[in-house]
Amino acid sequence: MAVTLTINGQSIPATGERSLFDFAEILGIDVPTSCRKQGKCKECMVEVVEGMNALSAIAEPERHLTGRFRLSCQTHVTAKEGHVRCHTMRRGQMRIERHAFGLPLANRALNLDPTIRREGDKIMIDGVEVERSTGPILGIAVDLGTTTVVLRLVDLERGELIADTSFENPQRFGGSEVMSRIAYDTEHPGKLLMRTLAGYMTRAIEKFPIDPKNIYEMVVVGNSTMRDLFFRQSVYSIGQSPYRSITEIEMTEGKRATTSLIQTGLRSLLPIHPKARVYGGPIISGHVGADAGACMLAVDLAHEERLIAIMDIGTNTELIVGNKHRILAASCPAGPAFEGGAITCGMPALDGAIESVEMKEDGTFGLGVIGNLPPEGICGSGLVDALSELLRTGRMNDMGRFQDETHRITLHHSEAHDEDVFLLESDVNELAQAKGANVAGLRVVFSTYGIDFDDIEVFYLAGGFGRHLNIEASKRIGLIPNLASSKIVQAGNTAIEGATTALLSKSKRQELEDLVKRVQHCRLETHPSFFDFFVEGCQFKPVEPVACAT
Repeated sequence: MAVTLTINGQSIPATGERSLFDFAEILGIDVPTSCRKQGKCKECMVEVVEGMNALSAIAEPERHLTGRFRLSCQTHVTAKEGHVRCHTMRRGQMRIERHAFGLPLANRALNLDPTIRREGDKIMIDGVEVERSTGPILGIAVDLGTTTVVLRLVDLERGELIADTSFENPQRFGGSEVMSRIAYDTEHPGKLLMRTLAGYMTRAIEKFPIDPKNIYEMVVVGNSTMRDLFFRQSVYSIGQSPYRSITEIEMTEGKRATTSLIQTGLRSLLPIHPKARVYGGPIISGHVGADAGACMLAVDLAHEERLIAIMDIGTNTELIVGNKHRILAASCPAGPAFEGGAITCGMPALDGAIESVEMKEDGTFGLGVIGNLPPEGICGSGLVDALSELLRTGRMNDMGRFQDETHRITLHHSEAHDEDVFLLESDVNELAQAKGANVAGLRVVFSTYGIDFDDIEVFYLAGGFGRHLNIEASKRIGLIPNLASSKIVQAGNTAIEGATTALLSKSKRQELEDLVKRVQHCRLETHPSFFDFFVEGCQFKPVEPVACAT
């Protein structure tokens, strides 16, 4: 009896002297590789979710991997029977938000003035000729998230979107959140996190319907850690108090005028023009990175008279409050729980993920599943719905405890596979702490500003998670403030929108550089009431306005 090997949901008998990579090829599954299965490029990783003991011992080329991760070209099935389940780092079509909605700039024509110019057949970057060509001048905007990556290809002369794509960030083998990746990058030489990401980005770019050598500029935004990893900067200082990027430290010491970064296409290990300019947007401070700056550009904060808030909920939640006169920002270390991480049956927003939950009158659950497939797990928006419904119906109290002394609530039972999707009280505790960090960030920033939630005129929920949230459910469990729903704009991917604006407009890029220098960074851990705010935020109840004082 042969071992059954399942890769990305497809199964095959694991017979013969083949590697997991070989079996994936037989199944028609694309596994990234640059070294043709020699174990050198480190790109062909898979995550083994069942049957690790049925596999060969860890080989020398995969010593850098820990936990459930293996190199598929080095791993063989050695057991005689059983079941091995694994998936590639790009498990399938993930629901990643690539666009923004409800933004002020969407109603205005952008003044198109890219930094890359054509003079006859000469392609010029800052007055320096880099190529002679009559071909198109293209650029890419990149939102480099801890969990997801979005690329947007643009014609720089016409300002037109040509194509976009998205995928899971393959760096998760180094940890699900930034502090783990900082530790991994510090402990492992060779910039493995950067090289792995560059390999995945290369394949994404090569699938665009263009010649990559016509790409002359990229604008990359992300939190401070993600951006600095991509630009091969040491991220050690971001993981140590006071949590500052090396660029922020050097700017404070007068060694640089900006926290933005520039390198060539060649140094980026990407198939774009080797002399292309790759621009890393300026960070604000600490963990409040270039993606937060791009969000401010997208909502036109530099010209905003109204008092607004921007909240991008994720592994590292960014919060910005203010207008053109005064801006405060903070980073909330929420962790991966609301993106499906650290949850027993949690998963990203892939096909098979429960994305909505409604409790029926008979006590059973009505489930919405991405792709209309049998449920395999539950993603962030589904978790928010589930908690809201348990709270609404009294099956969970505001401390996150289930009724009748049960510790497990089953959302879906599969007779065929005996694989339930369920919530444990320990999962709720993970979610409570993630929510507590976000609420503490809200309380600290609003208190420091000297305003209350009701003073906000527009509350932007940025990011893919925020775009797909049930607003009423989010308010019921206290994930977002209990504001009038008319004030809340589920804006989607404002970071990629801001990055695109900076790519197409030299003047807007300068506006971004000036804007980030005006932001006051609130360090949550130094606020005297932080712990009290955190404890309050861990409770599942609406976050109401209170009298805030400076």
